[in-house]
Amino acid sequence: MTTQFNDNFLRACRGETTDHTPVWYMRQAGRSQPEYRKIKEKYSLFEITHQPELCAYVTKLPVDQYNNDAAILYKDIMTPLPAIGVDVEIKAGIGPVIDNPIRSKADVERLGTIHPEDDVPYVLETIKLLEEQLNVPLIGFGGAPFTLASYMIEGGPSKNYNKTKAFMYAEPEAWHLLMDKLGEMTITYVKSQIKAGAKAIQIFDSWVGALNVADYRLFVKPVMNRIFAELRSEGVPLIMFGVGASHLVNEWHDLPLDVVGLDWRLSIAEAREKGVNKPVQGNLDPAILLSPWEVIEGKAKAIIDQGLDHAPGHIFNLGHGVFPEVNPDTLRRLTAFVHEYSSTK
Repeated sequence: MTTQFNDNFLRACRGETTDHTPVWYMRQAGRSQPEYRKIKEKYSLFEITHQPELCAYVTKLPVDQYNNDAAILYKDIMTPLPAIGVDVEIKAGIGPVIDNPIRSKADVERLGTIHPEDDVPYVLETIKLLEEQLNVPLIGFGGAPFTLASYMIEGGPSKNYNKTKAFMYAEPEAWHLLMDKLGEMTITYVKSQIKAGAKAIQIFDSWVGALNVADYRLFVKPVMNRIFAELRSEGVPLIMFGVGASHLVNEWHDLPLDVVGLDWRLSIAEAREKGVNKPVQGNLDPAILLSPWEVIEGKAKAIIDQGLDHAPGHIFNLGHGVFPEVNPDTLRRLTAFVHEYSSTK
C-alpha cells in the first residue's frame, strides 16, 4: 500500500483521539455519481455485486472522489436472502420485491441457512480485493431481522408495516422463530465479511422505528442483543442505525455495540441528554445537501461542534442516504470542510 492507512474512523468508533472528525456517507457508493450511473445503464445492482472487480471499483469510487475516512461495501441488505430461499428482486423505482412473502409459521420453517463461502463468494472476493486497494477501513454490513422480516412479510417496501406488525402480534411463536433464523443468518453472513477483511460492521434496522419501545423490547431486542453479543468476539467496531427511531436510541445503547447511529431527527446534544454516552454517528439531514453552500456549512459546523463538545467519539455522516440529485462536488467540499474545521478545534 503506497499511502499510510487512515484509521481515524476506527479510532472514533473506539472513542479515541482522532486527527479530525472522520467522515463517510450512507449510500456514498453510487446514487449521485455519474460514473456509477453509466455502469447502471448496463448492469443491475445484483449484477454489479456479482462481479467483484466492478463492485470493488464502485465501493472505492467515493473514497477516491471525496477523500472519505471509510468505505462501505456496495451491496444491498437483501443480498443474503436468496441463499435461505427468499425470491427477491430489486425493481427500479420500487425497491426490493419478494414474490413468496411469509404468511405462516410453515413459511418460516421452510427458510434455509446461509453458507457464505458457497452462497455469496462474490461478496467475500470483493472484500478481499478492497483490502488490497483501500487505505481506509472497509465497513461491511447486514440488515437487521426486523427490517428484513418487514420486506419478507409485506412483499416489498411499506409505509405502515401493517402486515408485519399483524404477523408479529398474531403469530408470536412464528415471529420469534423468524427472528432467530434471520439473526443466525446475519451473524454467519457478517462474520464471513469480517473474516474476509471488513474492519467494521454496521447493522441497518432501517424500518424498526415503526415499533414502540415496549414492542421493540419484546419482539426485537432479544435477537439484536444476540447478534451484537456474538459479533463482539470478532474485535471490530459495531454500529447500529435506523430511520425514525430516535425513541429507541436508549434501547440500542444498551446493546453490546460500539457506535449509536443517529438520523437527523435527534441531535447529538439531545442524544447525550438521553444518556447516550457511547460514540455516535451522524447526522446531517441529507436534504440539506441540496441547499446553498452557506446553509450546508452552517448545519455541518453545528453538528461537528456538538460531536466535539460531547465526548466520546463522533463520526460525521448523514441522517440517511445520499439522494441521487446531490452534486458530487458538494460531498467533496463537505468532506474537506469537516476535516479542516474539526482539525482546528
